[in-house]
Amino acid sequence: MVENKKILVTGADGFIGSHLTEKLIKDGYEIKAFVYYNSFNSWGWLDHSPYKNEFEVFAGDIRDPHGVMEAMKGCSKVLHLASLIAIPYSYHSPDTYVDTNIKGTLNVLQAARQLEVSKVVHTSTSEVYGTAQYVPIDENHPLQGQSPYSASKIGADQMALSFYRSFETPVAVIRPFNTYGPRQSARAVIPTIISQLATGQRKIKLGSIAPTRDFNYVQDTVNGFIAMMNNERAVGEVINIGSNYEISIGQTVEAIAEVMGVTVEIVTDEVRLRPEKSEVERLWADNAKAKKLLGWEPSYGGIEGFKRGLQETVDWFIHPANLTNYKADVYNI
Repeated sequence: MVENKKILVTGADGFIGSHLTEKLIKDGYEIKAFVYYNSFNSWGWLDHSPYKNEFEVFAGDIRDPHGVMEAMKGCSKVLHLASLIAIPYSYHSPDTYVDTNIKGTLNVLQAARQLEVSKVVHTSTSEVYGTAQYVPIDENHPLQGQSPYSASKIGADQMALSFYRSFETPVAVIRPFNTYGPRQSARAVIPTIISQLATGQRKIKLGSIAPTRDFNYVQDTVNGFIAMMNNERAVGEVINIGSNYEISIGQTVEAIAEVMGVTVEIVTDEVRLRPEKSEVERLWADNAKAKKLLGWEPSYGGIEGFKRGLQETVDWFIHPANLTNYKADVYNI
């Protein structure tokens, strides 16, 4: 039985947020989509949604407490995804990451506490762990801010948990590992590779290819959010959402090339390299807690699941109407 109240999704205009909004609509939920106000009246990826007439839109700025409070009125639950996520951009504009990621989260928490919403799902990131000190990485792994972005997310996570501990605000922290899929920004590695190949390039410009990641297909991540939202056992908890499968960036290039049926040469682009001590060298998720508490597990797990997810991602990117949204010859920070 679906609760007959609205769910607020912040960051609904983004990559994961738009997929999540659409899945919730399909599942019968009433949604208020918080999108970033802009003079173009753009709803981000929701502009292209087949469900664009089936949800309410609130255009605002997560950094403004009054707007956040207004957006949350009449909503029973909040899925908080709005944040700045590009790591290279955080190197030269860290102040805005503090404002958006930490202060923005505080605004959501304050409003949720005052309006007595029944659940806040706060979005973390695997980047808060830094380079793995042991693998697979469980939720007890030490936190290490290796970029201003990850430091801001650590701050936001701790703020969220402090509201649970201090005021019993019903907060759950979801910690997705590297989500990929249709609509992802070209500042992420998989869209960077696919968009370059899809425009006919065969010499692919990348940063370091040695680091490993735990890639999670966007539909699996979305299902993790919904499981977190609906399960009371998640309150007060931090829960990894990852595939429990580790693969290097270099091997990821090979997998994409295989899916696309092309031969690739990798060219190291110096501007794409993170500072040495800032690069997260290894990420590999332990997802046992998600399985135990939520009954969640990836549908796109292992190498076969990864290739299936890549195929679906490639199929979306190579469509001309989608590919035109990407500047494959430009480095996106």
